[in-house]
Parts: sequence; C-alpha cells; structure tokens
Amino acid sequence: MQSTKDGLIHNNYQCNTVSFTKNFIKKGRGAHKWYLTGLEEEKKIEAEQKKQEQEDKDKLKNQWKTTHGITDQDSNSNLPISGSLVYCKSDALDHASTKVAKCAIKVELLNDDYTELKGEIAGPPETPYEGGTFILEIKVPETYPFNPPKVRFMTKIWHPNISSVTGAICLDILKDQWAAAMTLRTVLLSLQALLAAAEPDDPQDAVVAKQFKESLDMFRQTAKHWTAIYAGGPHRNPEFDMKIRRLTDMGVEDHQARVALSSFNWDLERATEQIFS
Repeated sequence: MQSTKDGLIHNNYQCNTVSFTKNFIKKGRGAHKWYLTGLEEEKKIEAEQKKQEQEDKDKLKNQWKTTHGITDQDSNSNLPISGSLVYCKSDALDHASTKVAKCAIKVELLNDDYTELKGEIAGPPETPYEGGTFILEIKVPETYPFNPPKVRFMTKIWHPNISSVTGAICLDILKDQWAAAMTLRTVLLSLQALLAAAEPDDPQDAVVAKQFKESLDMFRQTAKHWTAIYAGGPHRNPEFDMKIRRLTDMGVEDHQARVALSSFNWDLERATEQIFS
C-alpha cells in the first residue's frame, strides 16, 4: 500500500518499520535483531513487487503478440514468426508467397509501449535477395489496427517498389488496402513476397523499375550485388567491384559510386560523367 504526504510517495510498511526500530533502539535490548528482521522483510517485499511487475509485463507482451499474430518460440526478445499464404496485391505476389513460407522472419520490440519495432526478413529463395537479411523499421500508430503501421527498409536494397535512397515502400496494404483484421505478420510476409515478385508498373523507385523493365538480367545482377554488400548475401561480382574501385580511386564515396553505376547499367563512362557533371 502507498500513501502520499508532502508531495512524496511513502511505503507504509517501510515507514512503520523505521519507526518501530527507532523505539527498540531507544530501549536498547533486541534492537539489532529487530532491525535486521525489518530489512529482510523489506527486501522480500521488494522482490515480490519486482516479480509482480515482470509478470504484468509478460502478460501484456503475450497479449500484444496474440493481437499481432506473432508466435513466440524464443526466450529472448526476437520473435520468430511462422506463416504461409498471405493477402497480396496480385496473382504474382500470391504465387510468390508460397516461396517465402519457410524463410526466417523476426520482430524485436524496441520499447515498452510497443510502438517501435525492428523487423527482420530473409531474402526469398530463387531471387536476387536470397541469402540476404533485411532489417525493417516498424512504427505502430496509436490508431492501429484501424490504420497500418509505418514500415521502411533500413537495409539498402535494389528493388522497383522500395526506394534505394530512403527505404520507403510501395505496397497497397500499407496504404489504402489496409484492413483492421491484418497483423504485423501479414505485413512482413507480404513484404517478403514482394521481394519475390516486384511490381514495376507501380514503382517506388523509378530508376530501378526502368532497369527491371528494360534489362531484367542487369537488374538481377545489380540486386544480387546490393544484397551481397548491404544484406550479407553470397553473390559478389568482381567486375562490379572493380568499377567501383575505379571511382573511389578518384575520390568518389563508395555508396555514391555504386548508385551511379547501378543507375547506368554499370556503364563506367556514363556513371563518371553523371558524378562529375
């Protein structure tokens, strides 16, 4: 129990113990024994309070996970998510979602009010993103689930529907096609499906979409290169690396060189002209 006096919060038991101990100290005999007993009881109460607080937090976290369709199979804050077919924009995305069902997806809570999270998705197999791990910033608004979460890629990626500059995403369920019945699991699986089936006719990054439509093989090579550099993917391209070194030797920053070369289909002369013009 707690009471307020002079603007301060006091623990009734602690206050009574102190007063009780002072009386015994005045009397002398048995004071030390009673003082130690009071401290032990105080520590016991504090431990019980901490235990109750942790139980309350765990209960709230479990309720939150249930609401968002998340299954916790880990004792840490990383929450593996399982799932298969999800709501997607097109038949292509719907078909692609069957490829991503076995891929790792995780969500990590960043604060106690569950408004900021870090997502993690693995690149789907048989795509340029295979072998890569992509980090997402997730912000849950107060109006959730009636409004969608705000999501963007923190890991740099080369994809028509994701900005190579800001990580902003063009996906209908994050905008006007959101429904209150959807969960974070739906969002992350849909994003993973999007990696497997781009929508170049509804782009977020016009330069990448143009390359996708006009030179699909060059797009795939470029996306693999970005996945290797920024997401830990396995496919390095020695020719691309050499061209980047040519530009960095001229004082160009590494990422700036990569963006320019990627934008001009790895034409070193055109990329150089664009940088220094």
